[in-house]
Amino acid sequence: MPEFLRLEDAVEFAENPEPRCPCVLLLDISGSMQGEAINALNEGLKVFKEELNRDNLAKKRVEVAIVTFNSNVDIVQDFVTADQFEPPTLSAQGLTVMGTAIHRGLDMVSSRKAQYSASGVAYYRPWVFLITDGEPQGEPESVVEQAMQRIRDDEANKRVAFFAVGVEGANMERLSQIVVRSPLKLVGLNFQEMFIWLSASMQRVSQSKMDEQIPLPPPGWGIV
Repeated sequence: MPEFLRLEDAVEFAENPEPRCPCVLLLDISGSMQGEAINALNEGLKVFKEELNRDNLAKKRVEVAIVTFNSNVDIVQDFVTADQFEPPTLSAQGLTVMGTAIHRGLDMVSSRKAQYSASGVAYYRPWVFLITDGEPQGEPESVVEQAMQRIRDDEANKRVAFFAVGVEGANMERLSQIVVRSPLKLVGLNFQEMFIWLSASMQRVSQSKMDEQIPLPPPGWGIV
């Protein structure tokens, strides 16, 4: 068994050899998210679990990981299939080290893909979903620039699909410089609708053929 394949992963892949559809949520929990915004985000995560688990294929194929960022970056949830996912209750404080969080998320994706490959488990292109109400703050600009370059390289080589969502107060112009795809602006605090959309999109991906281009449902919760 390769060194980087943990025993529990080997067992998990043996018991569930379905192709995997990894999705990393990069969640801004800086001080400006305090109050209604963080409460709405927490409720949205519960809806995300419920929606994914309605679908028998998605709950075995979609893997969720959560990285939070404020003045620090924390892996709140390492990759688990949707049926094992327990939504955390997040609280908000601190700055916004977004670039550092992007690096951490992309690192997690590449090591997870190595684990899939070592186990002979097929996988779909991973999704990274960044949700923020601000802009990078509290880290060197060079870290953000390197994160931007990694997103460009990974998108160009189809290694990842990277989405960004700006909550009220987000610097959308700055976000659109960081990511390749146009960031979406969340209407109000429509986190529940957003996570229903994300779940529906992940379900479509999990039921598609490998490398198939699939149309995503229109995001009624956001505006470009």
